[in-house]
Amino acid sequence: MRFGEYSSIIAWQLPLKTRLPRMLCSGDSPDRKGQAEIAGKFRENAGTLLKLGRRSAGPVRGGKRAKHLEVFGLLKLFERINTQILSVCRTIAIVALGLMVAVILLQVFFRYVLNNALPWPDEAARFLMLWMTGLMAPSAYRWGSFVSIDTIKDMLGRRAVLVLSLATLLLGLCVLLVALSFANKHITSGWLFDSSSLKIPLQLIGYKAVRIKLAWMYMSLPVGFTLMVLVSIELILKQLHMLFNSAIDYGPLPDQIKVSAE
Repeated sequence: MRFGEYSSIIAWQLPLKTRLPRMLCSGDSPDRKGQAEIAGKFRENAGTLLKLGRRSAGPVRGGKRAKHLEVFGLLKLFERINTQILSVCRTIAIVALGLMVAVILLQVFFRYVLNNALPWPDEAARFLMLWMTGLMAPSAYRWGSFVSIDTIKDMLGRRAVLVLSLATLLLGLCVLLVALSFANKHITSGWLFDSSSLKIPLQLIGYKAVRIKLAWMYMSLPVGFTLMVLVSIELILKQLHMLFNSAIDYGPLPDQIKVSAE
């Protein structure tokens, strides 16, 4: 919107603000024609005023406006993608945690009560634990739930904290990319070896049982690192957005689980 359009709206608003108190104090009320005029003007300009209010949320001027809009658009894209994907990952991780507990309890029962330990629960529990970790770690990273030392951050100002956080996130992104390359190589070796005890029970339908490849267990590493790379990009964009616009401060995410330890 141009300045002329904005000033015309404000110019219409001022007489209305000065006219309504006089009518209320004198006991008069606007006639039907006046009411229709006021309602029409409000409907005509309400959307424009709302857009102006949204655009004036922060002091973004000049060349920073293009960067502000570009970063904000990318941020919303990554935020939407991560929210949807990580919600599904957390559900699968919760199921994996429940199955892991059930498998461990089953092994305890067979080993100490029946004195006849099963061969597969130990490896199955490790399999479930790796996938639970790979699917939950990105959410914990996104929520800032990893162990961190805040001594230096508490001594700095807001802008210095943003710069320090941005540098830390960039360094973390580099580490994640290196870890992702090693994880992909690890999967290649995993296709060469079979699990010692985990099998697909095809013998139940008349076929030979098939041993599960260890690559399916190792695959939790690249999946977790890939999701953490996406989360890292989102966090970096948030830091850049707050650097471009000092009025913005991102709080906790709506899906964040708040936990504390003493």
